Amino acid sequence: MQLVINTYGSYLQKNGDCFKVKKDEQVFEVSVKKVDGIMITTAAYITTDAIKLAMDHNIDIIFLDEFGDPFGRVWHSKLGSTTLIRRRQLEIADTLEGVNLALDWVRKKLDNQIDLLTRLRESRSNKSAEITAYIDKLRNCRNSFDSLIPKDARHIGIEDVRGSIMGIEGSGGRIYFEAISFIMPDRYKFEGRSRNPAKDEFNALLNYGYGILYSKVEKACIIAGLDPYVGIIHTDHYNKKSLVFDLIENFRIWADETIIKIFAGRDVKQEHFDKLENGFTLNKEGKALLISAFNSFLDESLRYGGRNIKRGDIIQFECHKIANGLINDIVRCP
Repeated sequence: MQLVINTYGSYLQKNGDCFKVKKDEQVFEVSVKKVDGIMITTAAYITTDAIKLAMDHNIDIIFLDEFGDPFGRVWHSKLGSTTLIRRRQLEIADTLEGVNLALDWVRKKLDNQIDLLTRLRESRSNKSAEITAYIDKLRNCRNSFDSLIPKDARHIGIEDVRGSIMGIEGSGGRIYFEAISFIMPDRYKFEGRSRNPAKDEFNALLNYGYGILYSKVEKACIIAGLDPYVGIIHTDHYNKKSLVFDLIENFRIWADETIIKIFAGRDVKQEHFDKLENGFTLNKEGKALLISAFNSFLDESLRYGGRNIKRGDIIQFECHKIANGLINDIVRCP
């Protein structure tokens, strides 16, 4: 389970092999064996004993801002794997192998979006024709990647195709979110993506959901021995976790689907949002709604690699697969 601290003034401490959370007269304890992550979303107190207990059990502590973006984390100081992986990360972007890996990531993102719209169409027969048109446009974007690399190419790096990849991906994103807005209730339709602050309720939820995913992808990179700052598609700038931005593309669809479900289930209320001067943000109740729904979605069991695992664990398996591929000079993609 993920231990979420979202009440102002909460106090997190160690009590034997348990984490104890206190707020005024309320006390809650949970065994360290049941916790795989601690998420702090508001002003709270935490003792050094609680931090050490988390570190001793490989439990990371993540701090999220009001928009859901991770602004810090506490993690043990060990690298967790060979530095050869990091060397290979630096080398691969300038090779055809690295470009093909990057293309597989963005193809997967569009495949996920097409699959979700196809499933949504099944329960919306009155909008089937319009949704089909959006799906066809997305397929055209997806197929555009097939002609980016000449068949006889031998020496090509990401710099040669980054602009084209980002352009196609951007076009696909605009089509996809226009389709999502189309199926939303009239009260919650929106004009494309907007970030911090979100211009509408849907994007306020989406931004927070993506923030949760960022922290999970970063954790999976660290455990697998991948450097979160050395990416392929996204450029390497100071303090930018480029690989996290690259890899999250394969998993954004989970946040999308979770949020669409809670809208469809009429679980989203106006009381879940605080109105800002130029947008919306989730309040405590809204964050609790999303975190609960998202964690339940990630805890669902799926068939993966011949066995049943939790959906959320796929991120870790995929990061290990990439790391092993880098070491063995064979990159296998999600």
